[in-house]
Amino acid sequence: MTKELKQEFTLRITQANKTQLITILYEMVLLYLDEAKEACAVEDKAAYKNAIRKIRDCMNELTLSLHLEYELAQNLLQLYQYINSELVKASIHFDTENLAHVESIIKKLHGAYKQIEAQDTSKPIMGNAQAVYAGLTYGRNTLTENISDSITNRGFFV
Repeated sequence: MTKELKQEFTLRITQANKTQLITILYEMVLLYLDEAKEACAVEDKAAYKNAIRKIRDCMNELTLSLHLEYELAQNLLQLYQYINSELVKASIHFDTENLAHVESIIKKLHGAYKQIEAQDTSKPIMGNAQAVYAGLTYGRNTLTENISDSITNRGFFV
């Protein structure tokens, strides 16, 4: 993942509600899946295993966010466990066949959560994050981000 993508994900996370956070994690999984496929294509085992590890970290975060008192969460848990087993197989066999299964599942879940996200009007989880405004300035083809820090206290007391 490039530095710019990390910054973009960080910005989106600071402004996201619960549903958007799940969507972002799915997008990160899809990005790491692409990285794993690219590493496999050039036979870079270290990069491949690193991408798989990052996917598993994202899946672990998704698993930990489940509220298992609901039946849907229990179904998602089983699906996440299946994805994890496919990732283990992919890591062992160093191929993209199992990654294709994972990708198809994640794309469907991402699409479903995108629809839910459109209906979720809850506020961002990080209420004390800085507001970032981005726009084109007078410079040619440059994008400047300005941070508006009207909040002097972000929950920290001295």
